[in-house]
Amino acid sequence: MSFRSAGFRPAALGGMIALVFALSASVVVAQDAKPATSAPAVTSTAPAPATSSAQAAAPTAAASAAQPTAPAEVAAAVKPGDVAAGQGKAAACGACHGMDGNSTDAQYPKLAGQHESYIVRQLTHFKAGQRQNPIMMGMAAPLSEQDMHDLGAYFASKQSLPGVADAALVEHGEKLFRQGDAERGIPACMACHSIDGRGNPGAAYPQLTSQHAQYVEKTLKAWHDGTTWGEDAQSRIMPAIAKKLDDKDIAALSSYVEGLHVNEAAGPNQPATP
Repeated sequence: MSFRSAGFRPAALGGMIALVFALSASVVVAQDAKPATSAPAVTSTAPAPATSSAQAAAPTAAASAAQPTAPAEVAAAVKPGDVAAGQGKAAACGACHGMDGNSTDAQYPKLAGQHESYIVRQLTHFKAGQRQNPIMMGMAAPLSEQDMHDLGAYFASKQSLPGVADAALVEHGEKLFRQGDAERGIPACMACHSIDGRGNPGAAYPQLTSQHAQYVEKTLKAWHDGTTWGEDAQSRIMPAIAKKLDDKDIAALSSYVEGLHVNEAAGPNQPATP
């Protein structure tokens, strides 16, 4: 048997090529048909690197360190003195100065009617040791600034009771208080403390009206001898003036101040009378 080679080869070759293409196509289709989950999800299941949590926490820690630490307590702002609060705090003061600020013992000053600002100033000096007095330094030590304002407001709300001046000293005392002595460089007391002795709270000049003569005399003599009640310029005003006063001046002024008061019956615009 013989075969025609020319007719067999083309047919066989065409069949083989067709088979090859068919097989290739089936492989491609099989690969495309595999589900996407067949490959392990490395990125989704693998644990995060150990450094990533530290790196993430680093900015937060840095930001926290940069924030200022809030103070444990914020000091409350000092308010103007409260009369009611001051009354409750003044119980200890009353033993020497009287519950209404009118002391009955002439060695202790009257506080009734005294300016709040002046009382605060003096208590501050006592607390700082700039004004020396064993009793008052101990009393002022535990006081806060608000306590001082409350006490000052309470005593400022009271009225000082008038005292009595020695008639034999009135003329000399009145002259010094109202006119001073220009030849000796002594200014009139009323220039700072006003004609009625009520003082000037804005300038921190205290009220003198009705103050005990014994207390005023003791204070003027202490200033005369060099005592000061502070380190600022204002604290040196009275010591400089007191050095120019002699004992007779001091006695006359002290007596005049005790009897100084406003004649309420004549009205508030009338001058003070001893």
